[in-house]
Amino acid sequence: MLVHINDIVSKAYRDGYAIGAFNTSNLEISLGIIQAAVALHSPVIVQVSETSIKYAGIKPITHIVQTIAKNEAVNVPVALHLDHGKSFRSVAECIHAGFSSIMIDQSDLPFDENVALTRQAVDYAHKRGVWAQGELGQLKGKEDFVDVVDDQALMTDPGDAKNFVMQTKVDSLAIAIGNIHGIIKMRQKIKPKLDIDRLKAISDLVKIPLVLHGASGLDQNQIQQAVQNGIAIINIDTEIRLAFTETLRDILERDQKLYDPREVLGPSIKAVQALVEKKIKMFGSANRA
Repeated sequence: MLVHINDIVSKAYRDGYAIGAFNTSNLEISLGIIQAAVALHSPVIVQVSETSIKYAGIKPITHIVQTIAKNEAVNVPVALHLDHGKSFRSVAECIHAGFSSIMIDQSDLPFDENVALTRQAVDYAHKRGVWAQGELGQLKGKEDFVDVVDDQALMTDPGDAKNFVMQTKVDSLAIAIGNIHGIIKMRQKIKPKLDIDRLKAISDLVKIPLVLHGASGLDQNQIQQAVQNGIAIINIDTEIRLAFTETLRDILERDQKLYDPREVLGPSIKAVQALVEKKIKMFGSANRA
């Protein structure tokens, strides 16, 4: 069932576990994500980025998620979220399409500009009963429109985070504490080291759910420490893409005579489901629906 993100994140934040926010761009990935949530009776956030909307179209991708949530997840809560909205137009488009949560990402701008543009999006969202996520600090790596290549990540300052939340009134905050976006860390087997002390300091000051982007590849121990110190939403995108495409590539290479899309794509759905189930267990949200 499709629910407001507040219904699931507030409970996770209060009870000390995290909700997985998994990126989709098509029917098959959406099925894999939601089937995993159903199998483990876990709340879940399905999120789309601006590039996914450009690829699939706002109405098709929205209706795909809404239809699966309604018919396949009758007793499991599913929330729909915009990931890394870079423009006010994207924010407004997703709000009017029925998203219960949006992210406005102006983290590449100076603090005052980030505050002003984030507050504009927050005000617009709140007037329509929608949650708003902001971001402060920048992650290394690249994902869609997000690209930071400097080896010194612009980590989130705890004092700035407090001021940012007070001025913007965001409902959740994405932070940079050593997490890294994108495929490079996976291919080069880079193991990010999260700054848990920084996370704890931020959490103690802002008192709202914190969001961990770039969480693909993080191990159980780091995830557990993050959740224990205020992280209530954990984003997974790169690992989903890898699970889907590597399985698809393997199927086609093993049997080049396959022509039925259902036989070709079915295993990729199962691969996404298996990955998401693993993450749900890691985040502690299994049997929390």
